[in-house]
Order: sequence, then structure tokens, then C-alpha cells
Amino acid sequence: MSLKLHRPTSVEKTSHQVAEPRRIGSSNGIRRHAWLPCTRMERCIHRASLIAVASSSSTTSTERAERKDDGKKRLAVFVSGGGSNFKAIHHAIRQGEIRGGEVVVVVTNAPSCGGAEYARQHGIPVLVYPPRKSQSSSSSTSESVSTAEELAIDQLKEKFNVNLIILAGYMKLIPGTVVDTFPKAIVNIHPGLLPSFGGKGFYGSRVHEAVIRSGARFSGPTVHFIDEEYDTGPILSQAVVPVYPTDTAETLASRVLKEEHILYPRCIAAICEDRVEWRDDGIPFIWEAL
Repeated sequence: MSLKLHRPTSVEKTSHQVAEPRRIGSSNGIRRHAWLPCTRMERCIHRASLIAVASSSSTTSTERAERKDDGKKRLAVFVSGGGSNFKAIHHAIRQGEIRGGEVVVVVTNAPSCGGAEYARQHGIPVLVYPPRKSQSSSSSTSESVSTAEELAIDQLKEKFNVNLIILAGYMKLIPGTVVDTFPKAIVNIHPGLLPSFGGKGFYGSRVHEAVIRSGARFSGPTVHFIDEEYDTGPILSQAVVPVYPTDTAETLASRVLKEEHILYPRCIAAICEDRVEWRDDGIPFIWEAL
């Protein structure tokens, strides 16, 4: 089996810019070349990886929570809303498009949200974090926060044996203690092309409104690993869609969301199949298997 980065098709290469391959190293006789992203004239969409096809697990949630050495990545999905990206990832797992990974727990700050309800309907345990005020202790705020973080980390690490956290519309900043506990193992999807249109306050329709106001001709989702700030972690992959002169935040959001539901499962598949490598400067990239 040889490994290489996604090489644009002949159609994709009829774009404004086409990158030439650059040799970046070899391992065990495998030649590797890096390709810079190309845009596609017809749809202006660049996709960074292929979907991996395999059979999905049919075990129950209880069995998943108890099993720790089956070789699969154990995924925790954090949601705050409807969870459409969570549903897309879960569907890809059930369809065998993501191998080597299974959702073992959903974490939410809004226990009645659509994503949490979907998890319950499919037998996936739901944890509430941060806990609601009625659930927190009567001690000082800082002590309560610290205790909540410790309990959440303990549940994720010890009870569910989680080794990858997926943020899918989770509207809270992930605490530094959680980031430190899961280094290079927390990913997020943002509805804009980072590093532009990101940071605190840039989410949902606010991102699309800012894109339209700026006059940008392209937008699209970004999958990135997270750090302790909003939207500043290393970028893993992006997709590109056009921005039309007549676009509203709603029409642009719809176009971007379709790409999110394609891009995010592909990135999760790559992580679960150990096809993500890190350059010495801390930038991740995806290899595809041929």
C-alpha cells in the first residue's frame, strides 16, 4: 500500500491556481509529495481526503463503554444544538464510511438539545458539561469549576476510555485542563475559512454575515485541532464554496453546511485510520491510502 496526499483530478486542476507537487520526504521506500489546495471552476470545492469504506460496529452502548482494547478510536462528541455534524459523522460510521472509530458518549451543555436527543434515541450515553447550577456544589465558583472539570475528565478517560473528542457545534470554550489531557486529540469544525472570520463571537450566522460584508469571493468550512483559544488551533482540512453577490447569510450557510457534512466525516475517518501526520512545525496533514 502506498500513501500520498490527495492529488487533484484533471477537472479540479482547471482552476485559477494549480499547485505543482513538492517532495517532502520518504519512509520505507514510500515516496510522498505535498499538494497545495486547488479550486474547482465548476463548484469551487476542494476536498482533502477520501472516505474510507469499512463495516461498522453493531454493539450496544453498554458494550462499547466496557470495551477498551478493540483497536478502535473511542469518540466523544460535544454538542450544544441540533447536532447535524454529529449526525453526519454517526451516519458515516453506521454506513461503514468511517472505520476504526465509534461514538461512545455525547457531552452537552444543553441536555434537551437536538444532538443530545439524537444520542439518546441511538443508545449513546449523554453527559452534561458544564453541569447546571443545581448540579454544582455549594463551594466557591473556582472550586466548583475545578471539580466539574476533574469529574468530566475522569468520566471521559476512565469510564469511556475516550481518545478523540469531536466538537460539533459545542458553544463553550474547552478548558485548558481538558486540552492538556487530550493533546492533538480534540477537533472542531468552523463554518469559515480560518484564520479569517474566526475567534470569540464568530459562530453560526455571524460568520456568514461577516464573510458577505467583507466582499470575499469564497468561503467554506475548516476542520482544525483546538488549543485554549477560539479557532486558533492547527488547521487539518478545508473545503471551498463560492460566495455569490446575491447571497444572504442563510443561503451561504446552507451551501457551507453541505460541505461540512462531507468534510468532517472524512477528517474523522483519516484520524481514526491513523492517516494524519504532523510536520515538525506543528501542522497536521492527511494521507490517503491507494
